[in-house]
Amino acid sequence: MYQAQTRPTPQVMFYIMPEQSEPLTKPDVVLNCQDYHLQACLQAAFYYRQKQRVFVFTDNQDSSHIIDELLWSFDPESFVPHNLIGEGPKGGAPVEIGHSPSRSRRPVLINLASQVPNFAGNYQKIIDFVPSDEALKQLARDRFRHYKQLGFIVKTQQASEIKAHAQPV
Repeated sequence: MYQAQTRPTPQVMFYIMPEQSEPLTKPDVVLNCQDYHLQACLQAAFYYRQKQRVFVFTDNQDSSHIIDELLWSFDPESFVPHNLIGEGPKGGAPVEIGHSPSRSRRPVLINLASQVPNFAGNYQKIIDFVPSDEALKQLARDRFRHYKQLGFIVKTQQASEIKAHAQPV
């Protein structure tokens, strides 16, 4: 008897960013960086070290370039192989960044877009963020509700509870 394979229900983790008291002061690229951009890079590094392939989805090309530049700014010992969609090796690097859907299968999606991507169900694990900015917080609440409506398992955690091993220099 044939049994259809069922996909596991995607799991979403929302990281709640702390109130930002002062702007980030790392490399020049960080001037246009939000706290959750850096956190997204740290998450990408974590999953890369767990041998998981990651797709970082953004709203636009500028945001994709910010993530790309932040990952390049990591200490050489903490380097995370990555590329923008359409660049790099066939099938992409372990971490791929873009503002259109990835063509390669990856288990982890880091969503930096303002809405839930229509392909979110293709991923086993989704990382999302609740920024400290009120307008962005409202968009995060909308995404939270949308993930729940899709039947995904949604959890939250304070970003301050995350221990990172890779840091920009």
